[in-house]
Amino acid sequence: MTVDFKLPHLGENINTADVVKVLVKEGDRVDVDQIILEIETDKATVEVPSEIAGIVKKVHIKEGDKAVVGQPVITVEQIEEANTNKEQEESIEKQAQPSKESTAANKQESSIVEFKVPVLGENIKSAQIAKVLIKPGDKINADQILMELETDKATVEVPSEYAGTIKEVKVKDGDTVKVGQPVFLIETKSMPESKKEVPETKPTAKTEKEVEKPKPAKEHTHMPQVIDIPRDIVKKVVPAAPSVRKFAREIGIDIHQVKGSGKGGRITVDDVKAFAKNLNQKIQSGQISTPGLLQEPLPDFSKWGEIERIQMNNVRKKTAEHLSYAWSTIPHVTQFDKADITNLEKVRKEYSKKVEAAGGKLTVTAILIKIAASALKVFPQFNTSVDMQKSEVVYKKYFNIGVAVDTDKGLLVPVIKDVDKKNIVDISVELAEISQKARDKKLSLEDMQGGNFTISNLGGIGGTYFTPIVNSPEVAILGVSRSSYEPVYIDGKFEPRLMMPLSLSYDHRIIDGADGIRFLRWIVEALENPFLIALEG
Repeated sequence: MTVDFKLPHLGENINTADVVKVLVKEGDRVDVDQIILEIETDKATVEVPSEIAGIVKKVHIKEGDKAVVGQPVITVEQIEEANTNKEQEESIEKQAQPSKESTAANKQESSIVEFKVPVLGENIKSAQIAKVLIKPGDKINADQILMELETDKATVEVPSEYAGTIKEVKVKDGDTVKVGQPVFLIETKSMPESKKEVPETKPTAKTEKEVEKPKPAKEHTHMPQVIDIPRDIVKKVVPAAPSVRKFAREIGIDIHQVKGSGKGGRITVDDVKAFAKNLNQKIQSGQISTPGLLQEPLPDFSKWGEIERIQMNNVRKKTAEHLSYAWSTIPHVTQFDKADITNLEKVRKEYSKKVEAAGGKLTVTAILIKIAASALKVFPQFNTSVDMQKSEVVYKKYFNIGVAVDTDKGLLVPVIKDVDKKNIVDISVELAEISQKARDKKLSLEDMQGGNFTISNLGGIGGTYFTPIVNSPEVAILGVSRSSYEPVYIDGKFEPRLMMPLSLSYDHRIIDGADGIRFLRWIVEALENPFLIALEG
C-alpha cells in the first residue's frame, strides 16, 4: 500500500517553508523518525522526520522549493506487517543457529556510513573548516579528531563516533559547512546489536518475549544515522523522549531552551507547548525583538558598474546579528570625557620592563581593566543585566571584564575573569595571552563568555571619540581613543598635557544620565590619581 507523507504543521501562523535539503531519493528505505528533509521557516531551520516506514516511491519536492504545510513530500510504499514479522522470525532463527560460514561472514560484515557535521552549539548552523586532519584510506578510531571547525565563537575539534577506514573526504580546508552536512564516508564494522541502546518501554508479555530473542542486524542503507552531539562540544543533553524531540522540531522550538517539569527535569510535550505559547505571547507583546529590522531588497548595483560579492565569514555574520539585536533592544546613551594621563604615562613607562619580565605588556588597557572592575564595585548598577521577561535586574557579585580584539576575521571579545582578585601585572600577562589566542583563532567558548563590562580601545589606530554599542546582555561599554598632547590651563598658565578621550555607552533602562557621568568621572579621576583605586575600589 502506498501512502503520501505530507509536510506537517510547523507552528502557529507558519504555512510555508523553504526546502534546504532533501535527504532521501526514490528507492530508499525510510524508517519512522528518520530525518528526510531540512526546511527553513522565518524562525528556524527544522529537521522533518518521517512518520511512516517503507520504500520511497516518489519524491515530490526538491532543494530550493517553497513547500506548503499539508503538501505531499514523499510517497512511500509501506511494508506489510505480516511479511516483516515473517522475515524477522526467519532472521532470528538463522541468528539463533548460525553456521560457521555465516558466523565468519558476520564478523567480516562492514558498511559505509556518512559522517555529518554535528550540532556545534545553540544557534550555530554553520562553520568554516579550519583543517581536515584525515584523507582517504586512513584508518581511524572512535573519538579520533577528524577536523577542526571554526564557528563565530571558537575553534572546535570534531571527533569521530566510528572506528574504520576513510573511504571519501567530501570537503577541504576553507569550506563552509552546515550542521548535518555529510563530510566523510567511513567504512566501519557493523555495531553488535547488544551494544545499541534499547529504548525505555513498559514491559509486557510481548516485549519481554521479544527481548529474549536476538534482533537481526539492521541492514544499512545509503542513508546514515544522524550523529549525536559530541560530548566535547555540548556539555548537557536535555532529558526528553524521541517523540517530544520530534514534536519540538516540527514546531520549530529549540528543545535546549525548554525547562522540563518531569522527574529529574525531564521535558514533556506539555512543556514544549507551554514554552511555544509563552514565546509567541512575548513576540506579539513586543517583549522579544527580532535581531534587526528586515532589510529592503537591494537594487541591482551592476547597472552602474562592476561589483563583487563576498560571503561574510562566520565571525562577521554573528557580529552583525548580535550588534543589530543590541542596537534594536537597548536604548543607548553615550557620554564623553577626557582624562589627563600625563603622570600615568610616566609611571607606565617606568614599570613596563618589570611587567615584560613577567611575560606581559603594561598597557593603558591593562590598567583600565583594573580601574573598570573597581568602578563596578562603586557603581553596582553598571554590573547588572536587565531581564525584561521577568521585570528584574540581575546584580552580579563577580567582576569579569571583556576586551574587544581586532582580528583578521573580525571583532572578538575575550573575557578576563575575576579581575578584582588580580593585580595589574597578572592582568597584563593574561591580556597578552588571551589577545594572542584571539588572533590565532584559538579562543574557546569559555574564553568569550561571562563578561560584565567591555573595554574597546581604538587608541592604537586613531580617532578622537566614537559611540560603542553595548555588548548585550551587559549594560555598559567604555570606548578609548588615541591620546594626544593638548594645552591645559593649570595655575594661571597653559601646560602641555597628554589627554585621553573616553566614550561611555550605557543602557538607559537601568542607568540614568547622572549615574553615567558619575561613573565616567570616577574612571577619569582614577586614571589621573591611581590611589583612588585603593581608596574607594
